[in-house]
Amino acid sequence: MVANVTSYPTLFEAIWPKTNSWGAKVTVALVGSLALWMSAKIQVPFYPVPLTLQTMLVLALGAALGWRLAGLTICFYLLEGAVGLPVFAGTPERGIGLLYMAGPTGGFLIGFLAAAMMVGYLAQRGWDRHILSMTLAMLIGNIIIYGFGLIWLGNSLGWDKPILAWGFYPFIIGDCAKIVIAAIGLPLIWRMMGRTYSR
Repeated sequence: MVANVTSYPTLFEAIWPKTNSWGAKVTVALVGSLALWMSAKIQVPFYPVPLTLQTMLVLALGAALGWRLAGLTICFYLLEGAVGLPVFAGTPERGIGLLYMAGPTGGFLIGFLAAAMMVGYLAQRGWDRHILSMTLAMLIGNIIIYGFGLIWLGNSLGWDKPILAWGFYPFIIGDCAKIVIAAIGLPLIWRMMGRTYSR
């Protein structure tokens, strides 16, 4: 016997409750993919390295759109990159298209998809209503991104290389700061809308 799991409306569904057509959802996914494109190009001064807003947006899109629509959004973004559009950080300077995606940072891109869908799934279980549960969901998403990214990086460049120094240590402080911002922001939006739900 399968347990009955409560599914909560996403923030997107709460703001636009009548937007159920596939045309509207595809439009939202395309707009989200363009936002990801812009977030990859914006660098914020930070220590020890400048940070982009991309991972925060990936996780926030997951929480706001739910796992299906967030997954579609990330798929559009990856498809845009695969056909040669300079949507990724470091493009076109470090290459474009499938060649770039197959490079050392390709695992992080796959991690974006898995993380957005996981955070979206948790949000649809009510995890985006409260700061602590939203923080945990964002941490899980970030772990997924790093998991895919570091394994890919190690397999691409060799595990004898300083993989953590290249792909983890310089970014973890910035990612923690972004998690705090997103974990406070999303439940705050729910409260402002008067739509807090207990789990």
